[in-house]
Amino acid sequence: MNFRLSSLPFALVLALFATSAHALDASQIMERNFAATKVSGFTGEVTLSLVNARDEKRVRRMSVRSRLRENGIDSAVLTRFGQPADIRGTGFLQIENGAADDDIWVYLPALGKTRRLASNNKRDSFFGTDFAYGDILLPAVDEYEHKLLREEAVDGADCHVIESRPREARTRDDTGYSRKISWVDSRTFVERKVEYYDTRDKLLKTQLTFDVKPEEPGRFMPMRRQMTNHQTGHRTLYQFDRFAVEKALKESDFSVRRLESN
Repeated sequence: MNFRLSSLPFALVLALFATSAHALDASQIMERNFAATKVSGFTGEVTLSLVNARDEKRVRRMSVRSRLRENGIDSAVLTRFGQPADIRGTGFLQIENGAADDDIWVYLPALGKTRRLASNNKRDSFFGTDFAYGDILLPAVDEYEHKLLREEAVDGADCHVIESRPREARTRDDTGYSRKISWVDSRTFVERKVEYYDTRDKLLKTQLTFDVKPEEPGRFMPMRRQMTNHQTGHRTLYQFDRFAVEKALKESDFSVRRLESN
């Protein structure tokens, strides 16, 4: 089942979410994980704290907006940096496209140009952070083989522990991950912890989520995420300073033209 396909019947979606958690298999758990943070629309202000192995910190601030597309499954997200001064105005736009490759653009105001990223750029660092471009929105569930390993608690939350391996070499090469292990909260279905393994199957990064808050019925949002790169000793904290559900956002708010405007 491809949870990102716009052709998925609405009745089937309702049936999926009505299924009790204990009866779900690994793929169904990851489908609910994919949907768990799909708020209809939101705006926010974010602080990014980049900390190196010597505990030296750099701070970046950005605004972010996101909206579910008309199919109610795919998302569009637009991010713009406000600080520091050397990257002010730099923007990022990602639009999910069902079973096709996502559209990703980066706007560089110093050059006055917008650059479209190829799918194999998803493994690149998101503006010097420990998040990759491909980490910003969750990948399509059916691009992976999922296996339920065990049940385990994270910070007091009961979680399903799921191993996800790419079905195709292209997905592995585009993301830079040979597999992921996700600790998915059995109540909210938000990932509480994710381990990412590089193409040599060595642990590369770990992401933790904190302060998971309900925003809409069945939809949640972590107010903080921390990504740690174990191979460099570097880590990044992504923290919402302000978050608000916003239903008035339009499709035109997520265009290259809007990305290039300040």
